[in-house]
Amino acid sequence: MTTKDTLIKKLQDKTAKIGILGMGYVGLPLAVVFAEKGFNVLGVDPDQRKVDTFAKGISYIQDVPSETVVRLNAAGRLNMSADFASLAELDAVSICVPTPLRKTGDPDMSYIVSAVEQLAKYVHKGMVIVLESTTYPGTTRELMAPMLTEKSGLKVGEDLFICFSPERVDPGREDWTTYNTPKVLGGMTPACAEVATAWYSGALETVVPVSSVEAAEMAKLLENTFRMINIAMVNELALMCERLGVDVWEVIDAAATKPFGFMKFTPGPGLGGHCIPIDPLYLSWKMKEMNYNAKFIELASEINTNMPRYVVSRVMEALNERSKALKGSHVLVLGVAYKPDIDDVRESPAFDVIALMKKKGALVEYHDPHIAHIHHEHEGWQMNSVRDADLLQKVAEADAVVIITNHTSYDYKAILAKAQFIFDSRNALGKMGKASEKVVRL
Repeated sequence: MTTKDTLIKKLQDKTAKIGILGMGYVGLPLAVVFAEKGFNVLGVDPDQRKVDTFAKGISYIQDVPSETVVRLNAAGRLNMSADFASLAELDAVSICVPTPLRKTGDPDMSYIVSAVEQLAKYVHKGMVIVLESTTYPGTTRELMAPMLTEKSGLKVGEDLFICFSPERVDPGREDWTTYNTPKVLGGMTPACAEVATAWYSGALETVVPVSSVEAAEMAKLLENTFRMINIAMVNELALMCERLGVDVWEVIDAAATKPFGFMKFTPGPGLGGHCIPIDPLYLSWKMKEMNYNAKFIELASEINTNMPRYVVSRVMEALNERSKALKGSHVLVLGVAYKPDIDDVRESPAFDVIALMKKKGALVEYHDPHIAHIHHEHEGWQMNSVRDADLLQKVAEADAVVIITNHTSYDYKAILAKAQFIFDSRNALGKMGKASEKVVRL
């Protein structure tokens, strides 16, 4: 049997040892799915705090119950280590590390480079490696593959099988999960794709093969660029409707009644999350290398980036109409997670809104039922959430309540009754807010 056939057989009968390199929001749920389907999985992460938390039977990811961690660990199907040397014993490795932006807006590839450098020390014949971290087209072939083959002498497609399969994690969802969200997968060679498909098909409901790693890399960027540009469009629509005196939420709801040719997007205080604010800029950066300016991406980024400042300006105007200045006013921000009902603050626009208001002299507090503490890395401040028991009292005391994240657990009727003034950037109050003189909507 060839190396490929031997590896496929091990993957199909689930005797292959599986590794997940990077056990964060993407890696831990993926590790759980593989373990649930009968694979023996080892998560490898240099963060000893995660390893220690896992060892105590506690999940540090909201979408993974602690009970699941305990059960799979007790069954011997899911373990975790900070020791990269354990990679030497593995047959298949998924790389699920962060890919943020640098302060300059350029891709920060340091996590991928560091992970692949460690993996290169232990790479061996008969191993399949899948990169899941979102990145620019060409990363797998031009950056990762040479790092794994130059010193090892392994030949891609014969000894070593390399693919790209973009993560599609949407934290907090229960309808579309790691298991049933279709999985795009592209190999460096047809043999690479065949091996990785055999592996992923043994745990995931649907695998969607594409012709190359570049096609898979580009597909992920298309998904999130599409969302980023459409969100920017409705954000600009909100700016236009405000000047025209038209209710943007009514306009969007009316347009959404069309059963074809329209997809509903809603405006907000800015973009957040681990994908939409970042991924399109990877593509834009790559195109600049090729002397091409991705105009739609750059414009959309500019509009979305300016939304926190627009929100603060609207709050200032509304306070001014109520004979108050933002400086010295008590402001309560409701929700700092980047989307409803999760504990994730990555790239949340709430941080920019809070920072801007603090710079203008506002006395800002926040409440979030999912996030007890925040800190602003660049500004240097930190804050604790208002206690749940004190929420309505703080609402009543605030000169302005600013809804940034529309968590479903909030009692918006009670909040509206207690508040002096609310700026609703998410239309969380709906018809109640439209009918109330206390409320100004985005």
